[in-house]
Amino acid sequence: MSAAGANRIAGAGRLTPANTVRFTFDGKSYTGLQGDTLASALIANDVHLVGRSFKYHRPRGILSAGPEEPSALVGVRRDASRHTPNIRATVQEIHDGLDAVSQNRWPSLTFDIGALNDIGSPMFSAGFYYKTFMWPKVAWKHIYEPVIRNAAGLGVAPKEADPDTYAARYVHCDVLVIGGGVAGLTAALSAAESGARVILCDENAHPGGALRFEGEARLDGMAGHDWAVQAAGRLAAMDNVRLLTRTTAFGYYAQNFVGLVERVTDHLPAPEVDMPRERLWQVRAGQVIIAAGAIERHMVFANNDRPGIMLASAARTYLNHYGVAVGSKVGVYTANDSAYGAAFDLKRAGADIPAIVDIRDEPDAGLVEEAGVLGIRVLTGHAVTGAGGKLRVASMSVEPKKGGRTEVIPVDALIMSAGWTPSVHMFSQSRGKVAWDEETGRFLPGTYAQDCASIGACNGTDGLEATVNEALAAGEAAAKAAHPKAKKPSVAISVGSAGKWAGGMVGAGPGAEAGKVVKAFVDFQNDVTAKDIRLAVQEGMHSIEHVKRFTTNGMATDQGKLSNLHGLAIAAEALDKPIPKVGLTTFRPPYTPTTFGSIVNHARGKLFDPVRRTPMHEAEEAAGAVFEDVGQWKRAWYYPRAGEDMHAAVNRECRTVREVAGMFDASTLGKIEVVGPDAAKFLNILYTNPFLKLGVGRLRYGTMCREDGFIYDDGVVGRLAEDRFHVTTTTGGAPRVLHHMEDYLQTEFPDLKVWLTSTSEQWAVIAVQGPKAREIVEPFVDGIDLSNETFPHMSVAEGTVCGVPARVFRMSFTGEAGYEINVPADYGRMVWDAIYERGAPMGMCLYGTETMHVLRAEKGYIIVGQDTDGTVTPHDAGLSWAIGKKKTDFVGIRGLKRSDLVAEGRRQLVGLKVKDGKTVLEEGAQIVDDPKQAIPMKMIGWVSSSYWSENCGAPIAMALVENGHNRMGETLYVPMPDGVIEVEIRGTVFFDEEGGRLHG
Repeated sequence: MSAAGANRIAGAGRLTPANTVRFTFDGKSYTGLQGDTLASALIANDVHLVGRSFKYHRPRGILSAGPEEPSALVGVRRDASRHTPNIRATVQEIHDGLDAVSQNRWPSLTFDIGALNDIGSPMFSAGFYYKTFMWPKVAWKHIYEPVIRNAAGLGVAPKEADPDTYAARYVHCDVLVIGGGVAGLTAALSAAESGARVILCDENAHPGGALRFEGEARLDGMAGHDWAVQAAGRLAAMDNVRLLTRTTAFGYYAQNFVGLVERVTDHLPAPEVDMPRERLWQVRAGQVIIAAGAIERHMVFANNDRPGIMLASAARTYLNHYGVAVGSKVGVYTANDSAYGAAFDLKRAGADIPAIVDIRDEPDAGLVEEAGVLGIRVLTGHAVTGAGGKLRVASMSVEPKKGGRTEVIPVDALIMSAGWTPSVHMFSQSRGKVAWDEETGRFLPGTYAQDCASIGACNGTDGLEATVNEALAAGEAAAKAAHPKAKKPSVAISVGSAGKWAGGMVGAGPGAEAGKVVKAFVDFQNDVTAKDIRLAVQEGMHSIEHVKRFTTNGMATDQGKLSNLHGLAIAAEALDKPIPKVGLTTFRPPYTPTTFGSIVNHARGKLFDPVRRTPMHEAEEAAGAVFEDVGQWKRAWYYPRAGEDMHAAVNRECRTVREVAGMFDASTLGKIEVVGPDAAKFLNILYTNPFLKLGVGRLRYGTMCREDGFIYDDGVVGRLAEDRFHVTTTTGGAPRVLHHMEDYLQTEFPDLKVWLTSTSEQWAVIAVQGPKAREIVEPFVDGIDLSNETFPHMSVAEGTVCGVPARVFRMSFTGEAGYEINVPADYGRMVWDAIYERGAPMGMCLYGTETMHVLRAEKGYIIVGQDTDGTVTPHDAGLSWAIGKKKTDFVGIRGLKRSDLVAEGRRQLVGLKVKDGKTVLEEGAQIVDDPKQAIPMKMIGWVSSSYWSENCGAPIAMALVENGHNRMGETLYVPMPDGVIEVEIRGTVFFDEEGGRLHG
């Protein structure tokens, strides 16, 4: 007996016997070999029971040898904070110290009290949750919900924060090959030799695909797996190839954007602290070649879920790759030729094969003959109608499929194959449409939606030689599509012998037909049986999507890789319809379970919502600023002095700006450089205002609408040259306005010669506002004459400030004479300090966003998103003057002409005077015209902005009111919990209505 397990076969497999590894499962220590998966190591130690099923808590074992595994889900932990539930034992590689635990059982795996559910299974048939827990109502909160929540799920979610790090890479390539079997390797070689930049990803530790278990395959005179190792080494040595192993393509998105996740350290006993656990690859490929292979189906019969029952290809993989026999007395149940190869390999390795039960009447004569030579009995036209045993399969019941005597054959393992399902998941994710192939009874790639090709088994290509030829052609074609002048590849592969994979069946086998009360499992993870599928149809679920949701077939973490086609066939039979008429469920990403860590990546903790600070943040902090969060920005809210609360500080700041001057950090405003011969034409289309004739050195306030005519953003646009504009946006609007511009530039006006660059972070902006603003900033400015005559309101010029390059804007958001000084961000703090050092002795103050809000409201300036709500037009906001009267086209012009946007009664922006002269209205408060009307009252508007104005000596407010522009002087009412507040409609400008202060 091997030290690495009683079922380890000497001389079998590809692992090195000397490289032993110690690991634990449910607290018991075992020995495996380096390169083992947890599944292969457990089977080597004769452990088949690894978990309990979700609903019935039935004993479950290892069904497969790959990512399609639905049953062998375990928890894996390195320490208290590194516990990951629902890891597939068939994928997890063992390492020294690996600690794995079974799931969904209590108090132990062998004795699980939850197995009572299996006894009471008639109460838990498909869809039972739609019909139960209805009464008494009080029981839901105190009994049903707590019990259901406690029972939900398979594993235990970790409670500690994830201490691991995750990496991310963006990469472009000419050809992405998904899958490293013979088809993928061949296509990658062909494309790479043509000169294309190639990425080949494969979910296993080593490429090879089915060549890991297929012993008969011969390529270039070598055993198939030896050829795969050589081909992978050849690719890895090429400069234009990136070979990614342990890397799963989990999502295929628009424009050939494919998500890959690489397992970097899960197989290592002691990863370096600076190594990521996983790496997310976000690949943009010119061409995608899908070589995802096919997935073997299980046979549907009574008790087909007993531990020790598994797919034939899995048994063959464990033997030929890992050197492990799945049992000493192995039964075989098949509808496909490939199971014979597994039986033959196991027999030659010393296992007893008491019978091959083939549901087909006339399987391949050569295989039957070879079985006879090996002394294996073949029962054709027979079916396995049940399996005995509890914690492990102990026997199989066999009878002729047309009826007859039942023979019970003792076994300690049972392998099965119902045929192979092409893996069309990635093709389907690409939005391609699959097509039913009547001749072979399977769904295959049909209509393509993206620049991709499917090859090999996932394309329904049968035979090794046909697969190789198809892959060579696909690789060359993909390379030429990326580079029309790509050279012709010299790669040539000779194909020798190969195994036979013909035959198959879908649906329930004999003994699990309609009317039979047995548990013949279709979906192992969600405990869905053939009877459940038929019940769904009986209950009126005639769409496969409805059947899926009623039964949860295919909704587990394996996404029905094994169960979908069986479930579809059973439903089709119950509906008496052909399979394609019933449809196929939608395959969605991720292809296999993907950790939140890999997707979230760096975006967690402080980086989940990164804090942005302006270049002057530290200076503002030193000045005592209280900050508020505006999006991701930290903005100075107000600057309290000793003994001042917020209201006192804001009142002082407001007075100081009007009487002397104030300095404000406006760096967070969005800034976009619009450059090109057609820049003015482009802006003229994007904004409601006219921009074609805006002179160099002049500014213009701009309103931007959506197609529907509603205000999207606003800002000031400055023309620096005939072909260059400096565009400002609201702080929160910077990214969406840039996206809005790019969208129109790329999709609607691609002929315009315009280039857009975000410069929001490049410029620090210092706004100095007030009667003494010019006097304060003028000494620092060179190259710009700041006199009213030369540099009037709404002017812009480039020069230097404090010796550094600057763009100076003569503009104001306070109604006072003002200058917004844009300097490179690295110099923002220096210029800020210099201006403050001069202005402070003259009485200038620093002011924050709250004061800015009050000052702009005193002048009736709107804030998009506060005084607009997505349904406000420029007319509604009192900005009709901002719409070019002679313009024949701009974004939103047709929307503004819609009947409902020009109808009477629209909510329009107005000012509100509070009658008592002291009450500050609450923003968002509703407005009515009759406070005595019955409840619910008719609301005719709401308060959008409201402040105490120290400069006006009264509260001020703006509101959106129905037909507001025509109701000046009317009295309206604001009902509040403490009483009704009377208000009078007035204009929106509360201070300096003539606007003379703007000109200094």
